[in-house]
Amino acid sequence: MCYLVIGMLKSQGFAEAGSGARHPLHLSSTELNYNLKESTMEVSCRIFTDDFEDILSKKYKVKADLSAEGKHKEMDQLVSKYMAAHLQLAANGKILPLSYIGFEKDSEAVVVYLESVKIKNLVKLETTSTVLYDLFDDQTNIFHLTFKGNRHSFKMTYPEKKQISSL
Repeated sequence: MCYLVIGMLKSQGFAEAGSGARHPLHLSSTELNYNLKESTMEVSCRIFTDDFEDILSKKYKVKADLSAEGKHKEMDQLVSKYMAAHLQLAANGKILPLSYIGFEKDSEAVVVYLESVKIKNLVKLETTSTVLYDLFDDQTNIFHLTFKGNRHSFKMTYPEKKQISSL
């Protein structure tokens, strides 16, 4: 759904780079994929670049630039720190540590990659997200959870912070 919305925004000229126009929607899209072979949760979070740069600049008092190759290492540290503070998972009631893999720029968005430690006997996943809540009071975060071939989608709109999924 997020990809469709982003595509519509781009076709209407709202999200074109260098246009100076800001997009009217405040949303992110996160894929939570359970890797059966590795028994880990693979996470990819897609966030509008301009919004993400705005919050990183505001929160960490730097000029964030997620496109500059020369600043990638510095931005990696900020992105990792921000995501650790604003996206958490708990498996079966126990906090699930997430390792930061990295980020990449993809058109008008940034995709952040995370991976969990191994999970045994996953039956319940609690997702806590406040991504961009400290920037927008109309932020919506959409999640697509894939577990053993079944896909379940949900959303959290500010101020909602938690979703519990029984698997």
